[in-house]
Amino acid sequence: MIKIHNVTKKYKTKSGEVIGVDNVSLTIEKGEIFGIVGYSGAGKSSLLRCLNLLEEPTSGSVIINGINLTKLAAKELRKARQKIGMIFQHFYLISSKTIIENIIFALKAADYPKADRVKRAEELLQMVGLADKRDVYPAQLSGGQKQRVGIARALANNPDVLLCDEATSALDPSTTKSILALLKDINQKLGLTIVLITHEMEVVKEICDRMAVMQDGKIVEEGSVYDIFAAPEAELTKHFIGDILQLDIPEKLIKECTGAIVKIQFKGSKAGETVVSDMLQLHRVKGNFLHGKIEYIQEEPLGIFILEIIGEEEEVAKAVTYLQERTGNAEVMTDGY
Repeated sequence: MIKIHNVTKKYKTKSGEVIGVDNVSLTIEKGEIFGIVGYSGAGKSSLLRCLNLLEEPTSGSVIINGINLTKLAAKELRKARQKIGMIFQHFYLISSKTIIENIIFALKAADYPKADRVKRAEELLQMVGLADKRDVYPAQLSGGQKQRVGIARALANNPDVLLCDEATSALDPSTTKSILALLKDINQKLGLTIVLITHEMEVVKEICDRMAVMQDGKIVEEGSVYDIFAAPEAELTKHFIGDILQLDIPEKLIKECTGAIVKIQFKGSKAGETVVSDMLQLHRVKGNFLHGKIEYIQEEPLGIFILEIIGEEEEVAKAVTYLQERTGNAEVMTDGY
């Protein structure tokens, strides 16, 4: 378990003091994948680096598996860091060493037993799907393959925690999906706690269990990924999610509609129910689908549909009430009257 308690990180600049992380508290459970989302300058990288004290917090505490890292002496901190792996946006591989030599170098730095280093490096390459690349050099690898080496290197010393600093932002969408699938597989097989920072909501939706949204060094929203996608509260979160769901309707189309425009959200099992067709059969109204989408988050469906309901005002009102009662989330965007 990771406990971040009232962590603040301040930087001194020529123009004065800048707050990178502003009194942040978070609890990240053992074995979960936790995403931290925010735009550039939000403080998410600073917070991540506070977790292994690459950035020393100005105040507050970071406790991992019951050990308060902010209280450790230098020697004890170096030992504690061996159980915290880290992968980066830029891979930082040693260009003059082969892939297996890059991993052996990490094992050597972690004081891994010399006699076991080659065997351990080969195991790690097998784990990340690069057993056939052991003797090639970084320049011969694609970006995705380089990141796989970075993951293998981060896992060299059997860490309990893996920190991912924008690990997929330099990769194309297809490669990003394969890296995220690998991280999820590692999380499930090893029970590894993963903390992942990104500015891409799609990444969080793909593999995270819970998430936090950062702005100006603070946490503005936190919760399960599903709950936040289903009912975002902070304006920034709504903006992030809007980029994923993309349910904007052209203004011209809205003006042409003669009925009430209703946004309906279906959670979980309700996404598979025949709510709209039932409503059309029960009430003297007609329906016209303007937009719709079902996303699967943590393998649970989340459906959002925008529907024009046409009919007498009283019947439309009854139809909307029915939708609200059946789904718990039906919002009239324009009433058409």
